[in-house]
Amino acid sequence: MLRVSVSSSISPALNGATEISIEAQTINELMHKLIDRYPRIENQCETGIAVSINGEIYRDNWNVKIPQDSEVYLLPRIPGG
Repeated sequence: MLRVSVSSSISPALNGATEISIEAQTINELMHKLIDRYPRIENQCETGIAVSINGEIYRDNWNVKIPQDSEVYLLPRIPGG
């Protein structure tokens, strides 16, 4: 089971949770399960969410496997070029 920390700007979409526990093996699976459990997060996903796994930020490669006991953090995507 993953423990996922959530930034304060995403927390309202998760009913105020700042940390959740969820089963997922990839970022894609994590995001789909979050949307199933917390439908309001889908709007956040459309505007952009980045996922940090052990300090490495992923924005586009959702097929990345998430090792168990990883530090996982959801944060808003920062626009820029």
